[in-house]
Amino acid sequence: MLVTSVTQTLPKTARLRTLGMSAEIAARLRTMIEEGELPPGERIDERAFCEAFDVSKTPLREALKVLVAEGLVLHRQYIGYRVAPLDLDELRSTFETLHGLEATAGELAAQRLDAAAQAKLERRHQAMIDAHEAGRRTDYFRINQEIHQLIIDGAANPVLAGVYAALMSKVHRARGAANADTLRWQESHEEHEEIMAALREPGRPHLAQVLRRHSENTANEVLTVVARSLAGAPDRQVNPPSKGRQ
Repeated sequence: MLVTSVTQTLPKTARLRTLGMSAEIAARLRTMIEEGELPPGERIDERAFCEAFDVSKTPLREALKVLVAEGLVLHRQYIGYRVAPLDLDELRSTFETLHGLEATAGELAAQRLDAAAQAKLERRHQAMIDAHEAGRRTDYFRINQEIHQLIIDGAANPVLAGVYAALMSKVHRARGAANADTLRWQESHEEHEEIMAALREPGRPHLAQVLRRHSENTANEVLTVVARSLAGAPDRQVNPPSKGRQ
């Protein structure tokens, strides 16, 4: 990890504390970006985030440098930091591939998903319902992803799982941005009810079709959100988390 000239002049123990703090901040910001809490293209108010995390600018900037290196954040001198925008063409191509993978996973999981995995899916689905009813959007999004992963795991095909994971890493934060939309959140919830109904059917004949349709609907919403942001929607400044949500 890079350190600034400021931290290089500090005693070793102080530098370690600063670097440890910046790693925690980077992890928190990374999660916020990937789950859509910090949308693509928005400016990051350093002062507000320092107050929210109760830190000085040094560890915050060290954290931001890490995210810049990862491609999640952009930095311009005299302008500041901004959440990196998304590539619409790459997203479209990635989703086109994911639709087929979701359908294939559904076909395989229909045959291979065992009773224990089905029971776990039921438990996670109930947890997702609870998060939806309580308005816990971030928890809902995480559980949503867990359910999709459980279905992929149920397909019992390591090659498919590897390709799926690689592609999902490209669209994860774009999906988070779409799930931050209230209407899509409700639609996604209803579609997951359809997925669970397909999983409960004897022989699961409709699972692949339902999963593909859900993937296509998610892609349509994600691409719409991203296209709108790239079309020059008015700048908004990123709101930091409240101290109670750190």
